[in-house]
Amino acid sequence: MKQLTPTQQLTYDNFEVGALLDLIFGIGRRTKTSYRLREGNMPAGGLSMVMRETGFGITAAISYWPLAIGVPQTPALLLGPLAVHPARQGLGFGKTLLQESLAEAKRLGHELVVLIGDAPFYLKAGFLQVPEGQIEMPGPLDPKRLLYMELASPALNKAHGLALPPFRWTEINALRAATSG
Repeated sequence: MKQLTPTQQLTYDNFEVGALLDLIFGIGRRTKTSYRLREGNMPAGGLSMVMRETGFGITAAISYWPLAIGVPQTPALLLGPLAVHPARQGLGFGKTLLQESLAEAKRLGHELVVLIGDAPFYLKAGFLQVPEGQIEMPGPLDPKRLLYMELASPALNKAHGLALPPFRWTEINALRAATSG
């Protein structure tokens, strides 16, 4: 039986979720650009979710992370990772988690979701490719994998520049203020 379980404090320290992520993406996942955006950041409240199956355990997990884009610090969410246990792939778990979590993000008033991921899967779900050069990431990436979904239009029009966790922008602005004299 599928059970969608929203979890407020789902983090990478959660053993079951961490084990699923290692299984799907390998331990090298922590070197990717998207992980630079998660380091020191806390998942967005109410949007990290897991699916459990009786007798199996966690079958799928998804999380979202707050971002601020560019000097105006346009708020956005970073989606990911979305992981489905290999024994349960192709059964709709990922699609269900994605739909439920996006609906909740919209209900909570979020306007823009970005991700670095598998374009064919996410394009089918309604995501679009970010126009090249509009949003920058703190590390290398294939621009064809940088995708977005507007939960309120025209949210993407407001987002230009470097995407960072909000606390990083606070640090940058404090350093600028301290050095500007």
